[in-house]
Amino acid sequence: MLFAIIATDHADSLAVRRRTRSAHLARLEALQAEGRLVLAGPHPAVDAMDPGEAGFTGSLVVAEFDDLTAAQAWADADPYVSAGVYQEVRVKPFIQVLPR
Repeated sequence: MLFAIIATDHADSLAVRRRTRSAHLARLEALQAEGRLVLAGPHPAVDAMDPGEAGFTGSLVVAEFDDLTAAQAWADADPYVSAGVYQEVRVKPFIQVLPR
């Protein structure tokens, strides 16, 4: 089943996000290689592809996991969590309607 992982950044976490990004992306790339990743990306703090020093307000990942427990465990192990980038992480079941 698909799950949405919706994360909110701590204020002023851009420097930590930048330092931890490669480890965070490596986990996403592993999901992609397994064919389980639907989409992933950050929420810019401003209306721009490159928000610069405005940074980001959080992230969204939609991926396939066996169950909610597995999705939550994956989210809890994210380098952004352990580094303190994320203030809150919510994991919710997700049903993709479109595109098919």
